[in-house]
Amino acid sequence: MTGDREDVKARSTERDKGEWQGPVPPEQLATMERAMLSLPRMTREVFLAHRLDGASYFEIAGATGLSIRQVERHMAKALLRLSRFMDGDERTPWRRWWNAQCQRWFP
Repeated sequence: MTGDREDVKARSTERDKGEWQGPVPPEQLATMERAMLSLPRMTREVFLAHRLDGASYFEIAGATGLSIRQVERHMAKALLRLSRFMDGDERTPWRRWWNAQCQRWFP
């Protein structure tokens, strides 16, 4: 489980140089790549190990030294952030908090 940019690119579907022929439009793949790269390293590794490599939470916990509960938390965090990215909200949790506070402080 490396988790760097090359690993994410290697795991993603290659795009043809010509016409799009894959199951997912290139724009959506680009959004997903940005979302994956925005995840913290350990969260990204846990997500990729479970969803792409098919590793169980128990196997991931053993390989990373995390508890099963921590693996569950990383998966929940990854799914939430990826879902927000795909819905068009690419702000970080800190930025979402800051915007909410600004609206409250400066109506």
